[in-house]
Amino acid sequence: MKKPIGLTLSLITLCAAAPPDPKALTEQSLSVPGFADFLAVDGDTVWATNAGRVEQWSVKGKQASVDMPKPCGAMAMAFGSLWVANCNGGEVYRIDPETARILAKIPAGLGPSGELNVVAGAGSIWAPNETAGKIVRIDPATDKVAASIDVAPGTSYLTFGFDALWAVSGKGQTLQRIDPKTDAVTHTVKLGQQPGFLAAGEGAVWVQEQGDGTVARIDPQTADVTGRVKVGKTLIYGDIDVGGGVVWLRTTEDQTFAAIDPKSLEILARGGKASGSGALRYTPNGIWTTAHDLHTLSWWSATPDPKN
Repeated sequence: MKKPIGLTLSLITLCAAAPPDPKALTEQSLSVPGFADFLAVDGDTVWATNAGRVEQWSVKGKQASVDMPKPCGAMAMAFGSLWVANCNGGEVYRIDPETARILAKIPAGLGPSGELNVVAGAGSIWAPNETAGKIVRIDPATDKVAASIDVAPGTSYLTFGFDALWAVSGKGQTLQRIDPKTDAVTHTVKLGQQPGFLAAGEGAVWVQEQGDGTVARIDPQTADVTGRVKVGKTLIYGDIDVGGGVVWLRTTEDQTFAAIDPKSLEILARGGKASGSGALRYTPNGIWTTAHDLHTLSWWSATPDPKN
């Protein structure tokens, strides 16, 4: 006897894992020698930039390592590859996550600051050339730069969402919306002090205003600031991600991370102790954080293993 389609869908819904509760997360900390910093989720594992290498980790320990001169900034996992900025040479490295082999080195003019994002969207990889005031668009089919887009000087923080590339200039204190159909800036939004990392999702674009200790919420349709939440005195230098109905913020004072309700802007939880600068990435089962000054990588969940 066949099950009714509605019943099957209900069973699937019931079996789906609920998103992590920010108030219920406990920490499993791993010692990571060196300078583990930026993160990219790869299934039940995570890739972290380190001094002279990128490394793949699970809760059971290090799984792989790839040498490169100076990995820097937030990475992208897309098109079957890991995309990593190299600030000593300015290339984007394309790495096979299955074999830990370097597939390509694509000149992009990255750096000199390591505070940047390489992101994926609209069938492309996007990387900032902060010094030149440009963003390069890389075609993953050819591993070549397909376009170079003029942006504000000092633009280095990127995210992709709501059918657009969003780019922050810390120097100009602005957020720029870029249309991938025209490779041109369509909107520019004035921001607070030392704007930095950003994320797109949960109904908005979210930007750390690091110098003010705030997170700004931007409407992706109108490009207007629709609210701000004060998290602490400063957010220099943390990280931000979204998922599971929550905005997740890696903080630098008072706690390791904060969780924000995207609608009410209420701070739902503050987790962990102050652990200096580091990164954060969300998964449906929990979050990963780094604390490079403490040489740790942490998995935060209601269970100790991301497979559960």
